Amino acid sequence: MRSDVVKRGVERAPHRSLFKAMGLTDEELERPLIGMANSFNEVIPGHIHLREITEAVKAGVRMAGGTPLEFGVMGICDGIAMNHSGMKYSLPSRELIADTVETMARAYNFDGLVLVASCDKIIPGMLMAMARLDIPAVFVSGGAMLPGRYKGQYVDIKTVFEAVGAVKAGKMSEAELHLLEELASPGCGSCAGMFTANTMNALSEALGVSLPWNGTAPAVYAHRRRIAKRTGMAVMELVKNDVRPSRILTKEAFEDAIAVDMALGGSTNTVLHLMAIAREAGVDLSLDDFDRISEVTPNLVKLSPSGDHYVLDLYEAGGVLGVMKRLSELGLIHEERLTVAMKTVGELLKDAFVSRPEVIRPVEEPYSRRGGLMILRGTLAPEGAVLKVSAVSGVESFEGTAKVFESEEEATKAILTGGIERGDVVVIRYEGPKGGPGMREMLTPTSAIAGMGLDKDVALVTDGRFSGATRGLSVGHVCPEAADGGPIALVEDGDRIRIDVKAKRIDLLVPEEELEERRKRWRPKEKVLTGYLARYARIVGPASEGAVLRPQNL
Repeated sequence: MRSDVVKRGVERAPHRSLFKAMGLTDEELERPLIGMANSFNEVIPGHIHLREITEAVKAGVRMAGGTPLEFGVMGICDGIAMNHSGMKYSLPSRELIADTVETMARAYNFDGLVLVASCDKIIPGMLMAMARLDIPAVFVSGGAMLPGRYKGQYVDIKTVFEAVGAVKAGKMSEAELHLLEELASPGCGSCAGMFTANTMNALSEALGVSLPWNGTAPAVYAHRRRIAKRTGMAVMELVKNDVRPSRILTKEAFEDAIAVDMALGGSTNTVLHLMAIAREAGVDLSLDDFDRISEVTPNLVKLSPSGDHYVLDLYEAGGVLGVMKRLSELGLIHEERLTVAMKTVGELLKDAFVSRPEVIRPVEEPYSRRGGLMILRGTLAPEGAVLKVSAVSGVESFEGTAKVFESEEEATKAILTGGIERGDVVVIRYEGPKGGPGMREMLTPTSAIAGMGLDKDVALVTDGRFSGATRGLSVGHVCPEAADGGPIALVEDGDRIRIDVKAKRIDLLVPEEELEERRKRWRPKEKVLTGYLARYARIVGPASEGAVLRPQNL
């Protein structure tokens, strides 16, 4: 066992003595030691219940003959960090999480790992560590929040964000907003729609690194506790057979995850996260892979923010395996792949079903013939940009007038005070991985635009990124970013910008001679940075490569 290095032999008597100081017995030390990376905290609704989930995993580990040892991992709630300086730390926290898990696993030489998390950057950080460490490991989520109820309708956190714009537009009273905020988030779990957290939960299952139903079982359901117990038993089986993530996180696994992502119309953030996890796994994954797979994968599901269903509906309809069963009909799933259930994908699909075809549509009746995400290129984004096309309603092309803002706060103020009109393209720059730094999510401005009823008539373009709760014509991850002197740094108020969804292009309609003159005058925007953000800004790579830390700068 790997853990023998910290517990076996005469020379390890001091080590065993320290373990015994924590109450461990000789019998427990004889068993495999399983690290339990628990990201419980009291500042994320998706994590507030993870002590209970982790205790269930521990029970499974003990039932299967192992000794679980828990350690803590940090986490940030993107919703609470939204639209202020705290969001600068969200994406950078992904790297800290991966490093924390790596540090603990290597320091204690665990025989196996269970990674317990629910939300946006915490899940990908955990999965990056899983791939990097390559010791037997399973991921388990805390599960999805149930939707709230307001005036007889299901609602979620997106509804509250958009209601702010409705209040500013005089369409809702502050009293109604207060009642909505009381009801929209009814309890623990990751926010109820197909936002980044639940997209990553679903994709963990598609990748094969979590057990069936992990992607959709609600946080408050007993099924979630049973999944947790089985996860504890599953990691022991992986340890026994020395099945490591490198056998599971193959190129085919990532292709299947992308296909599921496209069928679900998932968050644009998955582009960053899947590339980052693939890098740790030694798998070559690029924007072209996303676009290639999206072209042949139908969009079969529309959950909030794109539609009226929620993760609860997807769970009832057949879950992630139900979606994969549909996609397998088109030959889009690699059924021979191994999963942490010690079964192949094909074996798991034998028990899969679709019980609500209005939630998971048949492949003959998709919402669209192509997937939910689209990679745009053009003179404004020569290295690529990302559009959640499944959240765009009936707009094939848009040409408008640029209104340029140097930060999210400036843009939000203009939107909420009536400074944006139909036909505008809101350009928010210096919010990329390097320039932000931290590539903040722009849910507040996009929700304000939607809440004011302008989402079909106003576009938003940024070198930052968007929450999975964003809807409308919102183009993010524009590369090169402004801090690197990309074309987005040269845009001026009044310029015309064209977004052609059909042609997959985004173009700045300014003559090249004029742009060349602007390049000569351009100087990077200076920001005074300290601490972790200063280090992060120096070493982070572009969004088109997953916003990972660049090896040459480490």
